[in-house]
Amino acid sequence: MIGRDELAGVLGTLLQADRFVDYGPNGLQVEGRAEVRHLVSGVTASLALIEAAADAGADAILVHHGLFWRGQDGRVTGWMKRRLAALLARDINLYAYHLPLDAHSELGNNAQLGRVLGWQADGRFGDKDLGWIGTPGDAAPRDATGLATDIGARLQRTPTCIPGDGRPIRRVAWCTGGAQGWFEPAIAAGADLFLTGEISEPQAHLARETGVAFVACGHHATERYGAQALAAHVAALHGLHHTHIDIDNPA
Repeated sequence: MIGRDELAGVLGTLLQADRFVDYGPNGLQVEGRAEVRHLVSGVTASLALIEAAADAGADAILVHHGLFWRGQDGRVTGWMKRRLAALLARDINLYAYHLPLDAHSELGNNAQLGRVLGWQADGRFGDKDLGWIGTPGDAAPRDATGLATDIGARLQRTPTCIPGDGRPIRRVAWCTGGAQGWFEPAIAAGADLFLTGEISEPQAHLARETGVAFVACGHHATERYGAQALAAHVAALHGLHHTHIDIDNPA
């Protein structure tokens, strides 16, 4: 068991949350009961996750995508009302960590995605070192199409692959989620292939014109691992019960 506010302190300190200027508030977003015994982790604080966590007997939910974002409509109506009502009626705490969870060197989304893919990071790039760069491992296919097939098998999601100019893939860069805007910094960092969750219209042209491959695997698919690893780590340290609930999302 751990106190609600103590858990917020543990998570914030571990992730160094105070060093990030983020798109929304990191930490305890919705206050629930004072003591936490059962911690549920997930990617997004959707109604489906909240209801599944409540059915599992959660005292707290830890997610990457919380409820509140800079610039959103602040009125508590519609979907926001339903999500908040579900949390408040069951007295469940909601903790959310966005960029701090992407960045953590061991438990973060990028670190955990690299682990799942078998990639070895040896450098970082971009603001707050959120982008990772390294090698795809000795056993990995050395061309973009083959590597995309391997990625799809590991993530159980068929990726979108723009193969570039067909060069051997010796250096890979990655940044989970909606990091398609980091393609050019990845190229500047020396990548032969860049992986993220989403692709927008310009990236296909850039891949063809620069020769650097671009692989988009799904925002959700690339960010399934950080919250789970963080919650499991904290639960083990503080004797909590942890359950990970994955609400499938094709995006």
